[in-house]
Amino acid sequence: MVSIGYHASHEQHPPSELLSAVRLAEGVGFDEVMCSDHLAPWTTAQGHSGFAWSWLGAAMALTSIPFGLVNAPGQRYHPVVIAQAIATLAEMFPQRFWVALGSGENLNEHVTGDPWPEKPVRQRRLRESVDGIRALLDGQRVDSEGLVRIHDARIWTLPEHPVPLIGAAVSADTAAWVAGWSDGLITVGCQEQETAEALRRYRGAGGRGQARLQIHLSLQPSRHDALAVAREQWSQTMAQDVTMWDVETPEGFEAAIVPSDDALEKGVLISDDPRELADRIAAVAQGYDHIYLHHVGLDQADFLERCGAELLPRLRSIL
Repeated sequence: MVSIGYHASHEQHPPSELLSAVRLAEGVGFDEVMCSDHLAPWTTAQGHSGFAWSWLGAAMALTSIPFGLVNAPGQRYHPVVIAQAIATLAEMFPQRFWVALGSGENLNEHVTGDPWPEKPVRQRRLRESVDGIRALLDGQRVDSEGLVRIHDARIWTLPEHPVPLIGAAVSADTAAWVAGWSDGLITVGCQEQETAEALRRYRGAGGRGQARLQIHLSLQPSRHDALAVAREQWSQTMAQDVTMWDVETPEGFEAAIVPSDDALEKGVLISDDPRELADRIAAVAQGYDHIYLHHVGLDQADFLERCGAELLPRLRSIL
């Protein structure tokens, strides 16, 4: 059975609102939650970016479902700090926490003042960080030299159960690369061909474990309103001639935006009909074990109520 999760977007909502949203998500029938881990939003219209790790402690204490997030160790976060954070949450909430690890975005990482590396270097740094985190969570004492230095580190409070370290990938090439070290895959997309190719490449490279998919969507009473909400809140999808990993500021994204509904709909499922939207989600999610729905609008309560009444029952009947 496919697990259906809710995505809590720290870039768009204050942490207090997201706390209410995840409690409602559990109440209307979502199986789990994932959240973002950013220092900055993509655009100034989004306007928020709470600290995910402290929020997770509160959110998990007030719910009973699993949680996870995507994190980028190696620059803004030292891998020893992330290993300790993982271990603490997993000890408090056994078998309810997972973490996905990716190579990061300049939007969040540039604040250290360190140069932003090219992707091959970012991937080497990520692999070193993952190896260190895994060893620390296994109870080992770690001392290593490399792109990230770890000096005589040990995590003293460890969880009873292992925590899956999942590989975060947007492209199919990266999905194949993370297969060499990860306990599972998480990717993002709403185009059936692209999500299928990422999963195919991951499995083809020997990728093990469960596959997770985040899907951006905009569900409103009319298609016109759904498009308007996506244009206002998820406009970075329309940025041209930049790569999302290299842009340094929200203003940098905004300067690159060329309005295009076609470009917008390549990154966001737009709909005014929960049943029709459920069918499209199911098509995009073929083969995935977990899906996470991210409504890009600001009114999360209305979206969640519609999920409970219409979207989730339809999804469960066809997945």
